[in-house]
Amino acid sequence: MSTNPSTASSAFSRRGFLGFAAAAASVPLLAACGGGSASQGGGGAAGTIKFWDMPWATPAYNDAAKKIAEGFSGANSKASYQLIQWNNFYQTFSSAIASKTGPAVSTGGGFQAFQFEQQGQIAYADKVFEALKKNGQFDDFLPGVVEPFKTDKGYVAVPWQLDIRPLWYRKSLFEKAGVEVPKDWATLLEAGKKLKSAGAVGFATGSGAGNNIGNHLMIMMMLNNGGGVFSKEGQLDVMNDRNVEAVEFMLELVSNGIIDPAAVSYTTDNLNAQWKDGKAAYGMLTLGVPERVGDTSGDIVVASPIAGPHGDKAALIFPNNIMMYTNTPSQEASEAFVVYYLGQLKELWKQKLMNALPVFKSITEMPEFTSDPNNVKIVKEYVPIAKTFASQGTALSADLAALDGGQALNQFTQTILTGKTDAKSALQAFESGLKSILKK
Repeated sequence: MSTNPSTASSAFSRRGFLGFAAAAASVPLLAACGGGSASQGGGGAAGTIKFWDMPWATPAYNDAAKKIAEGFSGANSKASYQLIQWNNFYQTFSSAIASKTGPAVSTGGGFQAFQFEQQGQIAYADKVFEALKKNGQFDDFLPGVVEPFKTDKGYVAVPWQLDIRPLWYRKSLFEKAGVEVPKDWATLLEAGKKLKSAGAVGFATGSGAGNNIGNHLMIMMMLNNGGGVFSKEGQLDVMNDRNVEAVEFMLELVSNGIIDPAAVSYTTDNLNAQWKDGKAAYGMLTLGVPERVGDTSGDIVVASPIAGPHGDKAALIFPNNIMMYTNTPSQEASEAFVVYYLGQLKELWKQKLMNALPVFKSITEMPEFTSDPNNVKIVKEYVPIAKTFASQGTALSADLAALDGGQALNQFTQTILTGKTDAKSALQAFESGLKSILKK
């Protein structure tokens, strides 16, 4: 993997959701276990809060995060820092929690907190939010980032960074084709045909091994039409009319060759190469695409969100989070650590170590962040319309692990990208695959 910070971090931030989902689908949930004694698990030494973190970016990120964590000295406690690799990370957490040697606090998979909450292993974060309200930091959260973590029993976790999927385009290819950047689905279809005639890829994506951009695109287009996999009540709602309409449009893009016929097999490297080599004109990707693909000439820029045929606008977002566990030397110390750590997050963006959106408005206003006009545009135009995999609902849950990165979504995406199906048949197969996992 490239050591380019943006390339690495965009891949890893994605893994924050996808790696866990894939593992969760194949690993049985553990039986609920007790909290453990104060001298076990979350405290490597008496009074020490064990913080486990993931390689969200290059090693420079983890070095900085380690320095922040080890600088904690609140609630008569201190903290240790341990890096956990994404490879088999769900098993790493599961085994450690079962043996009461796991962390007191961690980052990790986007739905991880909800999975372990089902087992009674998560300590709710209500007191953290109370402390954030007292110190003024709660009001600094971007709109809508906290609510998805609230359950009937309390807040399952605390958001700390946002992984979003904006649309990008290459200016020179649009100029060559003599076409305007799309504003809605109709102009996307029109522009795509002209871009194809000019030898460009009108809507770049990929669904090969390890590449989840195609999966995310399918969900984003449903959301962009006012649809979604789940109802507002959290029940499966795959066959709704808006989803059918969205998939029909995707099939139209495929049939017109606007989506590359080979996209079904494109890995992340293949997709990056299309952008770098000046072949991809338009498409949905992660943050930091110019740095990710190695073209910072200014030719690749963020496009404004497009409107669906009914006027809907949406962007797909993944709110990555920090979670606390019941097995801790001191719940008070765990809470104090999370409050402290959140207060230090600005250092990671100040050093430009993160290729993710911050959850705090004050960080989005820092010169180190606003120096990139693409970042500014994403915060201004995409964050206000962002929706999660839970849409049409808003609450995250363990059920989403069966959707994100699971085989049902991957098979659905690949079926659409081959074009050898109709919308309703593809959605029915997708729904059946999800029902077999969720038992709904």
